Amino acid sequence: MPKTNPKAVIAGWGHTQFGRLEDQDTESLVLSAGRMALEHAGLPPCELEGIWLGQFEAGLDVGSFHSSLALGIDPAMRFIPATRCENACASGSAAIYAARNAIAAGEVKTALVIGVEKMTHRSTKEVAACLARAAYAKEEGNLSFPQIFAEFAKAYFAEYGDCSDALAHIAAKNHRNALDNPLAHMRKDVGFAFCNTLSEKNPVIADPLRLTDCSLVTDGAAALVLVADDMRHAFPQAVEFRAAVQVNDFLPMSRRKLTDFAGPTKAIKDACTAAGVDSKDLDFAEVHDCFTIAELLIYEAMGLAPKGQGRKAIDEGVVMADGSLPVNRSGGLKAKGHPVGATGVSMHVMAAKQLTGQAGDLQLPGAELGLVFNMGGSAVANYASILQPVA
Repeated sequence: MPKTNPKAVIAGWGHTQFGRLEDQDTESLVLSAGRMALEHAGLPPCELEGIWLGQFEAGLDVGSFHSSLALGIDPAMRFIPATRCENACASGSAAIYAARNAIAAGEVKTALVIGVEKMTHRSTKEVAACLARAAYAKEEGNLSFPQIFAEFAKAYFAEYGDCSDALAHIAAKNHRNALDNPLAHMRKDVGFAFCNTLSEKNPVIADPLRLTDCSLVTDGAAALVLVADDMRHAFPQAVEFRAAVQVNDFLPMSRRKLTDFAGPTKAIKDACTAAGVDSKDLDFAEVHDCFTIAELLIYEAMGLAPKGQGRKAIDEGVVMADGSLPVNRSGGLKAKGHPVGATGVSMHVMAAKQLTGQAGDLQLPGAELGLVFNMGGSAVANYASILQPVA
């Protein structure tokens, strides 16, 4: 009988508070999330065989050589191989996929994945300069990321009409969802009227995007324990990847039609094909709403609405908490927060909680199949995971 490669399953997880964490640094966040994940999985630190850290950094932190910080969790972890992964805002998913690949290759049977970012100690101007390093410097080096995603919004509005009110509905939805998430950065129902009205507290950041169209600058960490699937029965809350797809697109925006959102569309479509499902089979999705225009375009990438009609998904209530396919029940990057390197891991943690009935006030009834979509840069690095409980 031919040998099949082992698959990775999620055996446990940890998640720090997201927010302005003035009393925490990168090291303390890594240690906290990592310890929580190991304790949740019930895996002794001495049985770990590999560590992967997702962190964008790009000048946000003091130093960037942080892969070995996790060894401070327990002395027994000394000498375990540890690697830092960076793929812009998808650095967390890059670390997860690297650990999955190591398990599939038979190199390790147990892995700890941690995503982390410390951001709020920097000024808004400094954060913007660091995040801009995820753009194509030759053509986009003078643009901030709000300005980059404003280009997506401008292109969309020019082709399909002004959808500012739909973006405001997305922002209001995600803020409302975050009320139920004790780990979220901003737990405040700001309402549609506030999000849809220019004001001193909701100014234009990069026309046509307003402050409420932008995700939060946040500190935080999240972690997963992955194990080979032949160990899955030792972990009663195990969650498996029914599909996991990475798609990278051209870095220069000039080489892409922005409204096509081709990279996310292909990643999600290929993941659904690999899993043998379509969007109607999904019970929920956690997606990369770095800006509200991104979430609108992701609705179309998921097939929830035809091109140019993404607003139907929000107008018709499909993506609401009580809709047929809730999107960003956690509050998303918009309200849960966006500590860049932690985001992809956090999304997988939130999905795993839903699938195992451990989501608390966020719990959706009958959640058995979930999509996680994490994106790096201007829809350049795209990771789509379809998760389900281990049978």
